[in-house]
Amino acid sequence: MSQQHNEWMPLDLSGKTAVVCGSTQGIGWAAASHLAGLGARIILLARNEQRLKEAHSKLPGAASHGFAVADFSDPSNVQSAINDVVAANAVHILVNNTGGPAGGPIVEANIDAFRNTFEQHLICNQILAQAVLPGMKSAGYGRIINVISTSVKQPLPNLGVSNTIRGAVASWAKTWANEVGAFGITVNNVLPGATNTARLDQIIENKSAKTNTSSDAIRQQMANAVPMKRTGNPEEVGRAIAFLASPSASYISGVNLPVDGGRTSSL
Repeated sequence: MSQQHNEWMPLDLSGKTAVVCGSTQGIGWAAASHLAGLGARIILLARNEQRLKEAHSKLPGAASHGFAVADFSDPSNVQSAINDVVAANAVHILVNNTGGPAGGPIVEANIDAFRNTFEQHLICNQILAQAVLPGMKSAGYGRIINVISTSVKQPLPNLGVSNTIRGAVASWAKTWANEVGAFGITVNNVLPGATNTARLDQIIENKSAKTNTSSDAIRQQMANAVPMKRTGNPEEVGRAIAFLASPSASYISGVNLPVDGGRTSSL
């Protein structure tokens, strides 16, 4: 019976290698853990070597996985890191996941904030995707999954720079999906809502300071804005990423998938 069910819903990623960015904590770590649980070999990619070593040691079957240090504020550093990775591994799954910029209204945003965020997100995504593409083509199997934000459907207040760049990344991903689908490669975006990560804590603290409202009250306001009346957990986003990486998602490409408890008002 188990084998029959696996045929209905193939999720096995044995023999596949996944590069997961920003994977020492939060959504990136959740994605890496779930992909490893489905049998993939994981290469963690982040800037803090000590945290990478700690995260690597926690993965199931740690010896079969690896990590690489890359600073996403420096695209040339990311290029060097991924070149080393693909020289030694055929990569089948790429999870683009990078921390967002500081909040604030767009009318007050510094020009450098746009430029730096564009490089950190879109340019680094392009570098990574181009590097792994030949291996995906050769294998006839590829999954590029970008962790963005529900702001690509509905811009969020006080996140001017983030709203702008996230939208650019969404259009970039759709264009990639159109161009690589013929090779058995899918490209999708996962859009987390309010998720219990360090990023959410930072947003809450900033809003608390500006409005003279307690952090607990702001967190509760965020939960109340969600039909499910709670904020999300990284594991819930990680499961969505793992599904999109699996053989079961072979005909899903070019979509924006909100994982937000129904908070986004648009379809």
